[in-house]
Amino acid sequence: MGISTAPGPQQKRFAAYLEGLAKAAGHADRIEPLKSYCKGLLLPLERKSVEPMAAKLAPDNVQRTHQSLHHLVADAPWNDQVLLAEVRRGVLPAMQKHGPVVAWVVDDTGFPKKGKHSVGVAHQYCGQLGKSDNCQVAVSLSVATWNASLPIAYRLYLPEEEWAKDSKRRESVGVPSEIAFQTKPQIALDQIRQAVEAGVDPGAVLADAAYGNDTKFRAGVTALGLLYIVGVQSSVTVWEPGTQPLPPKPWKGQGRPPKLLRRDGQHKPISAKQLATELPPSAWKDITWRQGTERGLRSRFAAVRVRPAHRDYWKAEPPPEEWLLIEWPKGEAEPARYWLSTLPEKTSLKALVKLAKHRWVIERDYEELKQELGLGHYEGRGWRGFHHHATLCIASYGFLVAERTRFSPSAHVGNLELSTPERPSGFRSRGAHPSGAA
Repeated sequence: MGISTAPGPQQKRFAAYLEGLAKAAGHADRIEPLKSYCKGLLLPLERKSVEPMAAKLAPDNVQRTHQSLHHLVADAPWNDQVLLAEVRRGVLPAMQKHGPVVAWVVDDTGFPKKGKHSVGVAHQYCGQLGKSDNCQVAVSLSVATWNASLPIAYRLYLPEEEWAKDSKRRESVGVPSEIAFQTKPQIALDQIRQAVEAGVDPGAVLADAAYGNDTKFRAGVTALGLLYIVGVQSSVTVWEPGTQPLPPKPWKGQGRPPKLLRRDGQHKPISAKQLATELPPSAWKDITWRQGTERGLRSRFAAVRVRPAHRDYWKAEPPPEEWLLIEWPKGEAEPARYWLSTLPEKTSLKALVKLAKHRWVIERDYEELKQELGLGHYEGRGWRGFHHHATLCIASYGFLVAERTRFSPSAHVGNLELSTPERPSGFRSRGAHPSGAA
C-alpha cells in the first residue's frame, strides 16, 4: 500500500475540467464513468478500448468497470454536440491567451477496417493509407490560433448507396432517422454553420481541394459571412486578371430581356494551371511560412486576382474577384498546389501563404488523437458509440491543449500526474501485440 498524497495542481485542474464535462453529459450515473473514460484515454496504454482501460483503472473490479464504461460510450444517450461545446468553452479561452483565433480548419480522417459491419465502412479513399480501401471516414471542424488548435465538431460520413439508403444496415447500427445522406462538403458546411450560430470567434476557413473545389461549399462559407482560403484542383477555371464574362446579349425589344452572362470561342476562362504557366518570372516569390524542426519551410509562390468561372453562364452578375494562390517549387516541372481565397485585396503574399499552410495544424492534432489517445481504437459497430468515443477523445485532448497553453508545453499522454492501481498480472487486451502493454 502506497502512502496517500493530496492531489497536485494538475490533478486539481483535471478534476475541475472533468466536472464541467460530466455536467454536460447529463444523468448523474454518467459522471464517474465519463471521468474514468477520459482518464483512461490519457494513460499510457497500448490500446484505448474499453477492456484495457477498465483493467488499468480498476484492476480489482474489471468486469463492473468494463460494463460502466461500455454503457457510457455505446448506449448512454448523451449529446455529443453539447459535450463538445463544453470542451470548447473550457479550452478556447486558454488558447486565446496567446493570440486570437485565425482559422477554422475543415478536414476528414480515415480509419482502416477489415470487416464490413461497423457503421459507415465502405471501400473509399482513406487518407491514412493514401489510397482507396475498406474504411470509415469522419469530417471535422477545428478552431486554430497560430499556436494551438482544437476540433469542435466531428461527424461520420455515411456513404450513400452502401449505408444512407440501406434501411436494414442503418437500423443494425442505430443511425438516427434524421441523418440523411450528405456529401463531405455538405457535412462540413453544416458544422461551420453551427459554429457561427454558437458564436464561436471567427477565423478564415481552411480546407483542401476535396472541399474547395465544391463551388456550393465556397458560396456557403461566404454566405455565412466568413472568409476562406481553400485548395482547388489545377483544372478549376477562372477569368484572368482584368477580365470577366461578356454581358447579356442586347435586348431586341421582344420577349424577356436577356439576363445571363456569356462567353464565346475568343472570350472564355482558362484553367488555373494554364494561368500559372503563363505568369512572368517576376510574379514568383520565394516565401518562408514557418520554421520546421531543422530549417524554415520555404517554396515559390505567386498570387493573382481572378474571378472563378464555374457555370457563370447561368448567372446574371459576374462573381467578385478573389485570390488565386499558386505554389510552384523550384525545379519542379509544374505547379504543386492551388488555392482560391476571399481574403482582402490588400493581403500580402506572405500572409496568404502563411494562412494557407496553417492547415498543417490539423495533421498534428489527428496524429496525436490517433497515436496517443486511441481515436481509432473503438471496437463497437454503432453510430452512437463511434461518435461518443470520438467526443471523449477530443475532450481528453482538449485538456492537453489547455495545459500546454496555460502551464506546461510538455503535457502529453503518459506525462500527466494521473495515478492508477497496478494492473492484473498477465493481462493482455484484445488487439494488443504479443509483447504486451504496460
